[in-house]
Formats: sequence, structure tokens, C-alpha cells
Amino acid sequence: MSFPTPPPPPADERDPLAVVLAEVLDADAALAAAEARKTRALARAGRLALDVMAGQRASSREAEMALREVASEIAAAGCLSDRSVQAQIGRALTLVDHFPATVDAWEAGALSRAHVQAIVDAGTPVPLDKRGEFDVLAVTTAEGLSPGRLRARLATLAERLQPTTITERHRRGREERCVRVVRGENGMSDLIATLPTVLAVGIYDRLTQQSRVLIDARQDIDAPPPVSEVPGSPVPSGGRSCDAEPDTRSADQVRADILADLLLTAAPDADPTRTEDGPGALGAIRARVQVVVPALSVLNPERENIDPAELVGHGPIDIDTARRLAEATRVPWDRVLTNPVTGAVLCTDTYQRTAAIDRYLRARDRHCRWPGCTAPAIRCEVDHNLDHALGGKTHVCNLCHFCQRHHTQKQFTRWQVRQLPGGVIEFTSPTGRTYTDHPLPYSPAVRFVGDDSPPSGIPGRQPAPF
Repeated sequence: MSFPTPPPPPADERDPLAVVLAEVLDADAALAAAEARKTRALARAGRLALDVMAGQRASSREAEMALREVASEIAAAGCLSDRSVQAQIGRALTLVDHFPATVDAWEAGALSRAHVQAIVDAGTPVPLDKRGEFDVLAVTTAEGLSPGRLRARLATLAERLQPTTITERHRRGREERCVRVVRGENGMSDLIATLPTVLAVGIYDRLTQQSRVLIDARQDIDAPPPVSEVPGSPVPSGGRSCDAEPDTRSADQVRADILADLLLTAAPDADPTRTEDGPGALGAIRARVQVVVPALSVLNPERENIDPAELVGHGPIDIDTARRLAEATRVPWDRVLTNPVTGAVLCTDTYQRTAAIDRYLRARDRHCRWPGCTAPAIRCEVDHNLDHALGGKTHVCNLCHFCQRHHTQKQFTRWQVRQLPGGVIEFTSPTGRTYTDHPLPYSPAVRFVGDDSPPSGIPGRQPAPF
């Protein structure tokens, strides 16, 4: 997605919304510059503490005290906690020392705090000798992307700079899986499960689907049941008495309640479709995840850092997990044919009978095409960019994926959407600004490298024989 292009102001008077938008953008740029300057100042404060101990054989406790002294000075002046200031100094040192290009872009107003945090989160696991390269590439990648979309891109970029494969690191990471309880307030606690990402996303997706079924069933449940004319007759099974309170739980609350039911009773007791003869509709719901598995990486696992498998909307996953998903699923896989140089989708096919257009769109879009949205295509709706009622064709050149939220926004607001050649979606905002969203290309099958040295991050890779 490219940066927005502001239109020329109208001849008579400026659009009030455009005026507000300009003020917001100016304030964002000024805020970003101020935050970056504060980060540099905090980093200098941290170095003052380090300089105090320079040349001395100070114990770790003495070094800690020097840092606390500086943090307390700043905290007292700003009416803050010295602990929070000390943590800010630590983050500032990391940013300034290891991500200088990111700080420069932040100070120039090209990045927001959320973008910077995404870069730091993705770049911290990268080895120190590769972090400078990651820093520069991350700033370039961030141009025109929302923090959510940027995270997915940076996760793939970070994988290519790792000295070991994601499979090796995933095997070590699996050893840290656990469940723990963190006590909260008001008689509440957080139940935290550290799991492989595919399992965690699948669990959340299943809970979400089940909560939607439960919420959709409220209308039938809340309706007063038929009452027998015989006095004292019991309320029919499946209904609710007139004195019962209506179900007003939020989606988050329903997800939490179903999770508790599943873990404590092995079946969600809250299922309104459950009968005495067996489980209801909630029990039949299974988790859904959308995975892209590069065929060459499956055949040659040593390639997985170059072209890793991807859990759409969340980032790379290890090739072993991707292979097991490919072998276990009963859902037909879509084979995506791409340009070997650019990675752009050319077409899709499969040996199973599925809807060709839907296969193509899922492969091309991969997620909601609205600017900044990362909802996977399997959870989205297919939209006619030019409404079918107005003559829009049911063809890939007039179709794309939007999540329910943005599909509704496209229909009922002043935003305009049209599709350009190559699957590029152009959005025109109510103020007349234009935004373009390009399909995310797959990794090219052919990579051109120099003759002198292998590409960075790919040890032992031989140059192409042409």
C-alpha cells in the first residue's frame, strides 16, 4: 500500500473533514518527532549511568544503583515512577543502539510508535550481527503499511536473517509450553497457555465460531416459550422462563465462558442447540486456520528461512507443522502458480472440484484488502467492487475479500473502491484522498544473486549458474 496522495483543495472552500484530517496528520508527525527525541534523551541518560561505571570494576549491584540514580532524577521531575522510567531507559538504549534507522524514520514522522514497537518486537530475536541489516530493511518495508500488516512482513524478514531454521527453534520453543495462572483483582485471574501458534490460533478461532453461534441463537432463546394452558405446567425443554434475565454477554465474555465449559466439562454446557441425545451445534464446530505452504520448502526444508510457511495474519511457522497440516487436512489444497521472478499470482488450480474464482481470490488476496486490515481471507466475504446490481461482473477483476466490518463500511459510507489491473485495489476516502493496496506477492521461485558472495543470511548458498 502506498502513502496517501492528498488532492488539491476545492476552489471555494476546503472540505471540513479534510481540514480535520490534515490537523490529525500534522499532530501525528509532531508527536512522533517528540517521542523520538525523548527516546534519544532517555538513551543519553542511560549512557550517563554507564559512563559513571566506565573503567571501574563495579559489581552488578553498583551498576544497577547508578542506573536507578539517573532514573529517579528524571522520575522525580516528571512525577513518575522510577521503575517505569528505568524501563523506558532500557527500551530507549535498545532502540537507539540497535535500531538507529527506525529512530531516524520515527523522528521524521514516517513511523508511529506502533510501527516502531512492531519493528523492535520482530527485530529483537535477530542476531546482533544481522540487526543493522534488519533495521534498514524494516524501515523500507514499513512504508505505507499498518502495524498489523507490518508485523507479518517483518516476521518473514526476520526469519531470513536467522542462522538456524524455524523448525530447529520451534522444537526448542515447544519445550517451554505450559499453562499458568496469574492472579488478578476482584477475584479474577488470567489463565495463560503457552502453545504452538497454530494451536493457539486454532483454539481462538473455534471459540470465536462457537460464540457467534451462541450469540446468533439469542433471539430464539430470549423469545417467550409457548405456555401450556394447564396451570403449573413446566417450561418446555430448550426455552427460558419469563423471569429469566436475557443473555447480554459480550463476545469476549462468551468466549471465556465456553472455554471454561470445554475445559471443565469437555463439552460446552452453554450450547443452546444441545439435546439430551447428544452434543449440539457447538460441538461440531472445528477450528480453522489459513496456511500458505511453499512447495519447494516442503521438498527442501533447508529453504524454509528463505521462503517459510506462513500462518496467514500471524507470520511464519515451522515446516514440520505445515507438512503435518498438509497431510492431515481433508480440505482440498489450492495450488498457487506464481511468476518465478516477481512472485505475483498467475492462477490457481487443484485436482479437487472447488469454485475456481474463490480459489484464485483466496490465493491472491490472502487477507482483507481494506487498508491496514489483516483478517485472513477464510474469515472474509467476497465483494463486488462495482456492485452486481449496477452491472458489476462476477469476475476476479471485480472481486476481492473484505472482512464483514469493512464490507459493511464500503457499502454504507462514502468510501469508494475500484480494482485496477493486477488485482490492485484503489480506495478513495470521503476527503478525496486515494490509497492503493497491492496483493502481497509470494516469494519468487527464482532468485538472482551476485557472483562474488552468497546473499546475506543464506550461508553456503551458491550463486545462480547464469
